[in-house]
Amino acid sequence: MSLIKKIKDKKVNFEFNKEYIKVVTSKIANNDAQFITNSFNEMHPADAADIIEHLGQNDRESLIKLNNFNIDPEVFIELNESVQSEIITYLSPDTIVRLLKNLESDDAITILENVDEKDKNTILSSLPPKDRFALLESLSYPEDTAARIMQREFTAVPSNWSVGQTIDYLRENKDLPGEFLEIFIIDEGFKPIGTVPSSKVLTTSREAKMLSIMSKSQLLIPVDMDKEEVGNVFENYNLNSAAVVDKSNKLVGMIMYDDVLTVLKEEAEEDALRLAGVGDEEITDGVFRKTRRRFNWLLLNLFTAFLATWVISLFGATIEQMVVLAFLMPIVASMGGNAGMQTLAVTVRTLATNDLTKNNFSQNILKEFNIGILNGIIFAIISALVVQVWFQNSLLSLIISMSMIVTMIVAGLFGILVPITLKKMNIDPAIASSVFVTTITDVIGFVSFLGVSAYFL
Repeated sequence: MSLIKKIKDKKVNFEFNKEYIKVVTSKIANNDAQFITNSFNEMHPADAADIIEHLGQNDRESLIKLNNFNIDPEVFIELNESVQSEIITYLSPDTIVRLLKNLESDDAITILENVDEKDKNTILSSLPPKDRFALLESLSYPEDTAARIMQREFTAVPSNWSVGQTIDYLRENKDLPGEFLEIFIIDEGFKPIGTVPSSKVLTTSREAKMLSIMSKSQLLIPVDMDKEEVGNVFENYNLNSAAVVDKSNKLVGMIMYDDVLTVLKEEAEEDALRLAGVGDEEITDGVFRKTRRRFNWLLLNLFTAFLATWVISLFGATIEQMVVLAFLMPIVASMGGNAGMQTLAVTVRTLATNDLTKNNFSQNILKEFNIGILNGIIFAIISALVVQVWFQNSLLSLIISMSMIVTMIVAGLFGILVPITLKKMNIDPAIASSVFVTTITDVIGFVSFLGVSAYFL
């Protein structure tokens, strides 16, 4: 049974019913657009979007192309990016224009990014001049900047207005955003000088000046600020909204907390996927698309595996003297790899949140060195005891314990040094770090274990 509640008169489903998906599929086959439209209207847009995502690609195409079915703009914007890109190819320019006109500018930009260049000009020319200019200006900025996630709809009033004037303006102006928590106070040059919570306006006498009740402390977001940095600013200062300014410090937009929440979620997912060498992959992506995205990473790992094998081949004579070494050497390399990936994951996250700085860099390097020593000693003792019980060979226990300490120390150090070095080279550490760290730990693990073995044997 599905758990259902209502949000703003929209039913919200917390558990999907597979049978209902089958019902929707059959209604698509029977061209029953009315049933689907009525069903989607009763749902929360996010749930309607989830149903569309759960359909097969052919069924999605058939749904969008049904006569008398028009996808709701709020539903469309809830779809994941790959499904949005797919559906846009089924939509006519007129339908896309309808979607853009009924969405806030930040959501409209998201749609327009996925439109083919040959159709983009046709669509833009069909929009009102004001909307067209706003979208073109936002598109002129790089994809990962504040300009791409800000909305052009905001509430701003002159500093010399009274509370009464402001309330009358809010009631009469039809171009205001649907929801806003703060009112920006601007000077004669349209530069923001403060903010006033909307609740404070309602609880202050009409005669009071907005200047007298505004908060002067505010954070201004430049249009070209990286959106990940915007997320960090919101997180650090617990912001609900923030003004976006151009190079002249004029107010051009507003970023809301819900947009930043999406950015932080996407960045966290992106880092996790890139550490695994998957990239920006969606569950709805096809087999060939997923295979293509994973191929380069797997190919690189194949070459690093050959490198590790070549290192092992250098100690062929040592392994022939004591065949048991071939059984034990993967243990050292595996422990080093896992330890390195632990440090790497923490480092990439601290770099993304700007927690790792020049001031605490040396301290963190020393900390990882000490962690490597401590873990190395602990697991050296455990490994030595297991090997002693298993093979009854004290020399073998000594060899694995020494190599374990060396490998764990190196793993910790390179787990932090590799992503920092890549960051300084302007390479995303989430993309390239793991393959370097695993290669280094594998090679060092084999060299330390077989090298110590060669010395004693």
